[in-house]
Amino acid sequence: MRIILFIIASLISVGPTRAEVLERQYNGFTVWVDCDRRGPILFHYMANRDTGRFPRESAYTKDPNVPARCQSKTTRVFGSSHGVPYDVGHQVPANHLDGSRISLHQANLWTNLLPQTASMNRGAWRQSEDIIECARDIVPLEVWGGAIWTNATNDFVDSHGIQTPSAYWKVVIRTDNRQAMAWIVPNGNAPRSSLDRWLKSVSEVETVAGRTFDAVDKNVRPEHSWPLPRGCDLG
Repeated sequence: MRIILFIIASLISVGPTRAEVLERQYNGFTVWVDCDRRGPILFHYMANRDTGRFPRESAYTKDPNVPARCQSKTTRVFGSSHGVPYDVGHQVPANHLDGSRISLHQANLWTNLLPQTASMNRGAWRQSEDIIECARDIVPLEVWGGAIWTNATNDFVDSHGIQTPSAYWKVVIRTDNRQAMAWIVPNGNAPRSSLDRWLKSVSEVETVAGRTFDAVDKNVRPEHSWPLPRGCDLG
């Protein structure tokens, strides 16, 4: 593993401000951590064929190689805010890394975690992860994603030092033909059945993310997300 410290213009829905960002390369995935936000603003990984079923860890820990000022102030879970339950939401899901115990441990580091409503994390966001879990056995996938901080709230700033993003985006690209799916999912009431409501064109997500993606038909917004193949193993 290696860590790179650099200064970039932060364009992820917050305007052209200067931000201190750490690029953290883990075993099988990369996250970019904004030290001011104490959390990841971007993630990337290749979802290859499922080759393992190591159990996921239950504890969330800090990355000892990242400065404390760049991570959550506590390792406690988020709990509820204004009656809304929040999960410790993975950016890169542990289930896509279960072929490696090292990767599973790294997925639970606070550099890969942000507050997500239980409805969204266990709903539409989880549905997008299940689609990747199934499709990666057909063709390797390139996955990009991140948080949207416009209208972020301060629910957990006192406890964790982390704002609550208003939404999350994800782009999934087939490596054989560069066809892609893209979503912007609100960090609110977003059950599994709602995923197609949050479909976007890749170009729309590029505008929000402030970066370009190597995909075809980028101006086309699909009507439906990729279906879950019959018999897909989601374990």
